[in-house]
Amino acid sequence: MRVGILTAGGDCPGLNATIRGVVKAIYQKMDNVEIVGIVDGFKGLIEGEYHEMKPSDFWGILTRGGTILGTARTPYKQMKVVENDVDKVARMKQNYKKMKLDCLLTLGGNGTHKTANLLAQEGLNVIGLPKTIDNDLWGTDVTFGFHTAVDIGTEVVDRVHTTASSHKRVMVIEVMGNKAGWLTLYTGLAGGADVILIPEIPYDIRAVIRAVEKRAAAGRGFSIVCVAEGAMNTAEAKMKKKERAQYRAEQGISTATNRIAREIGETSFETRTVVPGHFARGGAPSAYDRVLASQFGAYAANLVSQGIFGVTVAMRNNAVVHNPLSEVAGKTKLVPPDHQIVLTARQLGIAFGDEL
Repeated sequence: MRVGILTAGGDCPGLNATIRGVVKAIYQKMDNVEIVGIVDGFKGLIEGEYHEMKPSDFWGILTRGGTILGTARTPYKQMKVVENDVDKVARMKQNYKKMKLDCLLTLGGNGTHKTANLLAQEGLNVIGLPKTIDNDLWGTDVTFGFHTAVDIGTEVVDRVHTTASSHKRVMVIEVMGNKAGWLTLYTGLAGGADVILIPEIPYDIRAVIRAVEKRAAAGRGFSIVCVAEGAMNTAEAKMKKKERAQYRAEQGISTATNRIAREIGETSFETRTVVPGHFARGGAPSAYDRVLASQFGAYAANLVSQGIFGVTVAMRNNAVVHNPLSEVAGKTKLVPPDHQIVLTARQLGIAFGDEL
């Protein structure tokens, strides 16, 4: 049995822990297994960059951030585009056979799962594993990397709290999340933010300012505003993606976070912007993600041993299960406006900028 493994898309904590979980469980369950590490995601599968791995390659990687295999972004929309006479889909199939693989495990998020489903439809034996700090993959309650990113984001908010209170400022903190607001929602709630702005709940800047003013009137001289990078106001929410991009370009808007900070700053409040950025994706996985990665990896090993392919691993209702790749690919799990965490935040007085 020859098992190929690749990590694609953005890196995140827990990739190495998941690789370790898969490999250790496979070695325990099966004899005569060979592990093939594919370099830099689907790029390596297209270009035939791989190496055969030995058990010692997986020692000591449970706590290691990033990915020992390397990763790269290879957009799904470019997969069927022939460039420089290279048919990427045909080349991946050829290299799969050249590597003599019996199956391929792909660790990644939405884009990775779309390509994994494409390869499954082309007849390859593929199993997906759900990775993303955005937690926006359809069909699973949680993805590995998410809880570590929440921990990191919460520490940022905690530290910003002290300087905000000392200087009586409004601190606008940008959290990763372009389409889905899960990371911002959990980070804001855990960090005690006063305002949380996410893509799924368009905001009115007047409501945001009113929330800040209400705190000031109550004697709270500072406020914490957590903003998802994909947050949009009520006017932008009515626009299509290209229209929104053109509107922002014409208005000279670099990011939603900078605009919100500027608009709040135009009142009587001193405002600062904080952008943790890639801090959220770096470093060692949390204890929660190490356990989750181990669970996902061991479950994937069971699928390999049973010959179950064309699926992706998931966590639903505290049980590890699997979903058909065809049902997951191309779908994004967004935050429902009436989600229990949103309702909890509202009950605690946290504003979402949608109530004047």
